[in-house]
Amino acid sequence: MFDAERVKNECVEWIRRFFEENGPGCNAVVGISGGKDSSIVAALCVEALGKDRVIGVLMPCGEQADIDMAKLLVEHLGIRHYIVNIKDAVEGVTNAIPFELQKQSRENLPPRIRMATLYAVSQSNNGRVANTCNLSEDWVGYSTRYGDSVGDFSPCSFLTVQEMKQIGRLLGLPAVLVDKTPADGLCGKTDEDNLGFTYAELDRYIREGVIEDAAKKEKIDRLHRINQFKLQLMPSFKPTL
Repeated sequence: MFDAERVKNECVEWIRRFFEENGPGCNAVVGISGGKDSSIVAALCVEALGKDRVIGVLMPCGEQADIDMAKLLVEHLGIRHYIVNIKDAVEGVTNAIPFELQKQSRENLPPRIRMATLYAVSQSNNGRVANTCNLSEDWVGYSTRYGDSVGDFSPCSFLTVQEMKQIGRLLGLPAVLVDKTPADGLCGKTDEDNLGFTYAELDRYIREGVIEDAAKKEKIDRLHRINQFKLQLMPSFKPTL
């Protein structure tokens, strides 16, 4: 049985210890997408550090259909925030490359530019960048390497989507943010449409090892296997000296 209150409190203490050891007085910088993960991570940071030490960064790429959800979150938490539209940066890089990018390259470019933006904001505001990924996404590699997969500290990398939702409710976040259908905002589909299985099915498989559909089990296992590299340090050659 998942004890959401205990885990939430332990996570808040973990964030406090991280900042005490890795930058006393620094600010937490969180990319705010309007989805549950960034909302929950921002709320955890506010509880741990106080709202004056949390900075939200909204990064639409041109028009963002759910930008109102991101604005709702920063207003609800009362945190300082910046809106940085990355459209010109994305188009500038895309147009400067002397060949047509493949579909996956085009889709992964905005998350990588967003992470560069977060670090620019962070370095200029005495910050530490929060990673907002959860265990469910990481399990099947549903993140962009050197995009949303990185950060300076990660409060929720070992929490599933269902567990995140329970913590979000404890934090008093608006239900519309906690229960919002997850979508990457890159291809116009929901996460679950892209994955071919639900997060509820995935979370049960992760925690209990149970899944009824053999084809879905095979797909989850394959995605987990081929995406392990995203969670590991870059391989480095060590010469014999």
